[in-house]
Amino acid sequence: MKILLALPPMAQFNMPYPSTAYLTSYLMAAGHTVGQRDWSVELLRRLLSREGLTRIKQVLLNRPKKERSNSVNFFLDCFADYKQTIEPVVRFLQGQDPSLALRLAARNLVPEGPRFLNLNKDEKQDLVPLFGSMGLQDQAKYIASLYVDDIADVIREGVDQDFAFARYGENLASSMTSFNPLYDKLKTKTVIDEILEEFVTEEIETFSPDVLGLSVPFPGNLLSALRIAGLVKKEFPAIKIAVGGGYVNTELRQMEDIRPFQFFDYLVFDDGERPLEKILAHLQGKISTQELQRTWYLEQGKIIRMNMSAASDFAFKDHPGPTFLGLPLPHYMSMCEMPNPMHRLWSDFRWNKMMLAHGCYWKKCTFCDVSLGYIERFEPANAERLVNQMERIMSETGQSGFHFVDEAAPPALLKAICTEILRRGLKVTWWGNLRFDPQFTPEMCELMADAGCVAVTGGVEVANARILELINKGITLEQVARVSKNFSQAKIYVHAYLMYGFPTQTEQETIDGLEVVRQLFLYQYIQSAHWHRFACTVHSPVGKNPEKFGIQLLTLKPPKEGLFALNEIPFEDGTGIDHATLGEGLRLALYNFMLGIGLDYDVREWFEEKMPKTTLSKNWLKSL
Repeated sequence: MKILLALPPMAQFNMPYPSTAYLTSYLMAAGHTVGQRDWSVELLRRLLSREGLTRIKQVLLNRPKKERSNSVNFFLDCFADYKQTIEPVVRFLQGQDPSLALRLAARNLVPEGPRFLNLNKDEKQDLVPLFGSMGLQDQAKYIASLYVDDIADVIREGVDQDFAFARYGENLASSMTSFNPLYDKLKTKTVIDEILEEFVTEEIETFSPDVLGLSVPFPGNLLSALRIAGLVKKEFPAIKIAVGGGYVNTELRQMEDIRPFQFFDYLVFDDGERPLEKILAHLQGKISTQELQRTWYLEQGKIIRMNMSAASDFAFKDHPGPTFLGLPLPHYMSMCEMPNPMHRLWSDFRWNKMMLAHGCYWKKCTFCDVSLGYIERFEPANAERLVNQMERIMSETGQSGFHFVDEAAPPALLKAICTEILRRGLKVTWWGNLRFDPQFTPEMCELMADAGCVAVTGGVEVANARILELINKGITLEQVARVSKNFSQAKIYVHAYLMYGFPTQTEQETIDGLEVVRQLFLYQYIQSAHWHRFACTVHSPVGKNPEKFGIQLLTLKPPKEGLFALNEIPFEDGTGIDHATLGEGLRLALYNFMLGIGLDYDVREWFEEKMPKTTLSKNWLKSL
């Protein structure tokens, strides 16, 4: 059978997301005809063009003048310049016209809208201290990125209030108990939807699949997935539609509302390889619906939930690895929205995404969805097999950069991979996510650097000893400091994931945690970080045993049509602390730390409200 696997808008557009790449290689090996598409990139390619901007302009002109924002007015006033520059700038961001950097960096090429207000237009040299030694191409990429972000603001403020490059309609999908907001949104169309439907129709007519598989890894992919599925149901009713991915796995496990089945035929949970294989076998008449695996479908108005077990899953160690054949590699765009070199890894550069192991080897963190299969079932692959896959992927894509997207890369496996890379003499560049495990000794970090590692990301979470014990992270602050120091001394960038608002966390613990972070930046043990507000999820130990963590879950009343999505659960914490207000100060401090600003400030200065003095010594890190 022919199956087309697609990633709906919007996801990263500097590199392919790996979900369809893993499914494609598996189903091809099983003998099926498979195509894969990244419709995020295709939508951007059509929007960010002379024709696309012209269509956006027409919509904006039809709106009353009093409803136009500053971004919209600027865009309309400078439309001739936008139309002339959009395609050259996109080519530059795709790496196809590097000489354009000279004019972009000089800031005499593109119209500079509201996103440029923080840059002094009269002092062109301001970019030099901001970027330091990063060079002309990076300065130009920063200008081009601001220019593109201005256009995104115009679309959101004048065409579709839910539009964003990475989070399209996310507010409509994140832990929404009711399907109504999405259902109502789908009853109307914008010019964005028209463009999306035009090229999806072209793709379907060209490939002519029997099955369309839509991967929905994030809330920001769901709206477009439903839009696409609705189109296919209407125009190509013979095609069966299966939807899966990270959003489905975490948010829809308790879904009772049957209306989503107006848009798709099958809902697939957890690893999609074996469920999709069985759906195809069923459609070929080889097996009955009773043999489907981790698949939901609608029968006589009732949701049928078939075999949610992982018992007969395909072994990850035998997976052929991802293939990126069929994806529009020349059309991916690299963006630079912040000059911090570590922070840029997410939006800049081209990476081949891979997994070294299925699941997490630690799987004990109390805030994490450790009960779900994608974390709970840990299975590492063989180092030699993984490096074979890397060599094949380099040949496919022409790119030698890799991002290992594991929950936490196992140290022993990393060591074996590094040894194999060096044995073969491969010249690769890679980064990945890990725990601050004591196995990352100075010698191990040097080995990783020699094998091409340039950066690591890892969860520090709450930089406080008591909270770390509650989280069951299995690390200490001293261990975080030593391991991050080992990486930094090996010239490997370190990005720390940080959390605030964990149950029972006090203001004192929050300010002490920020002081730890300040010192980690001051001594250059970490180069980048990001704060996350704690969220209690139904699949985590906190969500399953709230009384152990001193919180009370709030009851959610399901809508009359039945529950749609459920992942994050609101709760009451007896501390009474306004963590939302604290979060503003934490984010402000962190933004400046990443630019090397304010590292000598008292951490209380980042907050508008009065905060307690830190109990941590100013020389805590230096004394370790």
